[in-house]
Amino acid sequence: MPHFATYDGTQLAYRTRGEGEPLVCLPGGPMRDSAYLGDLGGLTAHRTLILLDPRGVGASGTPADPATYRCDRQVADVEALRVHLGLERMDLLAHSGAGNLATLYAAAHPERVRSLVLVTAGLRAVGVDTTDEEWDEAVEVFADQPWYAESRAALATLGPDTPLPEVLEIIGPFGYGRWDEAAQEHAAAAAGQIHAEAMAAYHGPGAYDPEATRAALSALTAPVLVLAGGYDAAPTPVKAAEQAAFFPHAELVVQPRAGHFPWVDDPEAFVRPVAAFLDPEVRTVAVDGVRLAYRVWGEEDAPPVVLVHGRGGSSADWTCVAGELATERRVYAVDLRGHGLSDWPGHYGFDVFRDELRGFLKALGLSGATVVGHSMGGAAACLLAQREPDLIGRLVLEDAPAFFPLDPPRAPADRPDGPLALDWEVVLATDAQLNAPDPAWREELPTVTAPTLLIGGGESSHLPQEQLAWMAGRIPGARHVTIEAGHLIHASKPDEYLAALSEFGV
Repeated sequence: MPHFATYDGTQLAYRTRGEGEPLVCLPGGPMRDSAYLGDLGGLTAHRTLILLDPRGVGASGTPADPATYRCDRQVADVEALRVHLGLERMDLLAHSGAGNLATLYAAAHPERVRSLVLVTAGLRAVGVDTTDEEWDEAVEVFADQPWYAESRAALATLGPDTPLPEVLEIIGPFGYGRWDEAAQEHAAAAAGQIHAEAMAAYHGPGAYDPEATRAALSALTAPVLVLAGGYDAAPTPVKAAEQAAFFPHAELVVQPRAGHFPWVDDPEAFVRPVAAFLDPEVRTVAVDGVRLAYRVWGEEDAPPVVLVHGRGGSSADWTCVAGELATERRVYAVDLRGHGLSDWPGHYGFDVFRDELRGFLKALGLSGATVVGHSMGGAAACLLAQREPDLIGRLVLEDAPAFFPLDPPRAPADRPDGPLALDWEVVLATDAQLNAPDPAWREELPTVTAPTLLIGGGESSHLPQEQLAWMAGRIPGARHVTIEAGHLIHASKPDEYLAALSEFGV
């Protein structure tokens, strides 16, 4: 493991994992070996994690003065790491008790923070804490779990002289959204990773001046993500919202069914909002309580174009096409629910995507925009054009289904092994609707008033091309062109695709 010397000569260690720009990660505990962070649920696919072992912990050296274990005394360690890494400004992630350290660092060095992620963080630093009574009430969310009664009774046996390993064993089940094998294995490692003496000193007298810290944070211009676990007792989502209010540019995300270690409970649900927040090219907006990620290209005052991906795709699929369109347009590409970096809430369907697209357009003030939709996204856009004819200025449907019942119908699909680019429930829901679509989705095609272009992929597409021709005949004034490219036309033949859009006036 690489080491560096901090302000008092103590040698501190850190490990690096992953690919991409560096993300400095401060472990909680407090004073726990950073090994417990692992790869943060797969965040290593998006960033290089710089995982610091606090002084006296893990592979880091023991300081000469134990008083330096106090939280505020470690701010200089974080600054020394930044200098060692050669970062002018850094992205910083802190978990649990380290949220205090990251907050004190941001207050002391606001110009050095590019972004800040606080994961189920304690923030005594700004005067937000959880009382024992509040914790006791919050953990009642687990009252229906088979382990609850025994674990709750064991809490009553805890006292000031209870050894730390015993304390950790008793409170362990309350820290996770589900007490399964993965959670138990993760919790079992805690006793060997936490430095008890350092832990006792971390929140020592004089560590915090909440009023001064809150005032200093007013100078912080960096965006802040406060991520709370829906089942976490410290902080609860309500407490996390209180924390977020002290940062000038903060966003609160609550991960459902997650506890204090959300990357263990549901890795993918943890990574999506964090990766979206850290990516400067990705923005988010909430539509009906669902967080949608999207990308933007082009000048802000240019005519808007909205790109909607197909099943299993994402906004990233449009990068090539969007870059060309952005020379004269303001281009928005959205990740629909269940896809990409947007939320995966579990409820899907063409009508659901239709309503979500409506909410997206209205939330961003894009009424009258040109909407270009591929396959599933095109079908959703077409349904929206039927339901609200004035919301879409121009409509482009790229190899989109016509909603004739599939013959033969598709059998329920088996989920492939491993991580997927979409929530598998999307496949099950949309296949069911393709097998037996609402007849109105075909019958109401004549109500589309937006100028419409249908682009078919030709003989190599899996969609019956005669159905696209039929659709074009039902939509008043619609144009129909074929580009022999298969189903994914904009990716396979972008030049011909862009030429067709240009001829249509996009």
